[in-house]
Amino acid sequence: MTRAAISARALSAGYGGRVVFDGLDVELPAHRVTALCGPNGCGKSTLLRTLAGLQGELGGRIEVAGRPLASYRRRDLARTLTMLSQFNEVPVGLSVRELVAYGRFAHGKWLRGPTKDDRKAVDEALDATGLGKYAARDLAALSGGERQRAWIAMALAQGAPIVLLDEPTTYLDIRHQLEVLGQLRRLNRERGLTLVWVLHDLNQAAAFSDEIVLMREGRIVAQGTPDEIMKPIHLEAAFDVPMLRLAHPQTGVPFCVPALAGDRAAGAEVAA
Repeated sequence: MTRAAISARALSAGYGGRVVFDGLDVELPAHRVTALCGPNGCGKSTLLRTLAGLQGELGGRIEVAGRPLASYRRRDLARTLTMLSQFNEVPVGLSVRELVAYGRFAHGKWLRGPTKDDRKAVDEALDATGLGKYAARDLAALSGGERQRAWIAMALAQGAPIVLLDEPTTYLDIRHQLEVLGQLRRLNRERGLTLVWVLHDLNQAAAFSDEIVLMREGRIVAQGTPDEIMKPIHLEAAFDVPMLRLAHPQTGVPFCVPALAGDRAAGAEVAA
């Protein structure tokens, strides 16, 4: 059985006086890719931020790599876990390489300058996100999709074995969405990275993830492999939309489409 990279028990959290989830239990397996999916406002991003220690919990217990989250010092946690938020401000006058290099602050004393390992980590992160040729370019001069890849590169350069990403495909066209998800999936396989990402596209989640956590209104509706989760009974419970299940003609991976008005039979399922 795969051990948990992050686990939470009886977790409660919220913001602005609103409780988003209360008494939530979840385990996210190590060395695997887990997608958090569900309708807008169901608590996906709040859960991710709480598990990363960026938002205080109201109750419950979180463990990261087998240790209580509260026992970590900030630098130690940064060497274990990194998170890319959904929205990031663009620093003024910073090159792509300089932004990516910020990911190395948890590893040393930068008054002495970057080490050989720092430079190698930055170069690998730039290459992994296809930004090597843009390394010297001003971050503000990039397109929205290129900037998003630069932020992902910074998260990768941090070198933490657990990487949390809140909607990493924001601003990306379909080509770059597939490239980034594919590159991150490759890093999971090659380096054993634990990836946890919030994705809105269920079909991309099924194609690139080992597990899907399906949420609605602050609770977990279902958790399991894409084959287990991509079923009309689970998807309708989360989204309140009748769905059809098909199999990808090339890979056999399950994917879903909304059922049209005339096809809304309970539990409808189509095999490709």
